[in-house]
Amino acid sequence: MKSEILKLLAENARYTNAQLAKMTGLPVDEVAKIIAELEKEKLIKGYKAVIDWEKLEDAPVSAIVELKVVPKPGFGFEEVASQVASYANVESVYLMSGTYDLSVVVKGKTLQEVANFVAKELAPMESVTGTATHFVMRRYKELDVTLIDGSEDDRGHLFI
Repeated sequence: MKSEILKLLAENARYTNAQLAKMTGLPVDEVAKIIAELEKEKLIKGYKAVIDWEKLEDAPVSAIVELKVVPKPGFGFEEVASQVASYANVESVYLMSGTYDLSVVVKGKTLQEVANFVAKELAPMESVTGTATHFVMRRYKELDVTLIDGSEDDRGHLFI
């Protein structure tokens, strides 16, 4: 039942315990108990809204930054990943397989702010041997939520 409740909450974190009880066939108090256990076990790390930032005039700029890293003996990638994750501009950090080691999602107010953050904070880090920055131009889907809604983009193209 834990995994079923987790899937439902991942679909919509605003489901009430009563709604979850109805969907799972469990009593409401049992659902509340399971959710409390999941939070205590740190399987549920938090609850967030999926926001279409592009609809705001002062929308933040996002970039996906690829980092090539030399892992530290005895620590692997954990130490540098933890250091990168500690920055307020960093939204996500992932260990990757392939041509680079860490994928970092960075947010800022402007392209220049993000570029400066990469150049002044990430690139000079002792373990970082290379970076590649890819600015996000448009989000179509975020955390399983479709963001396209039938409106036109700046070029006059219709989003279905």
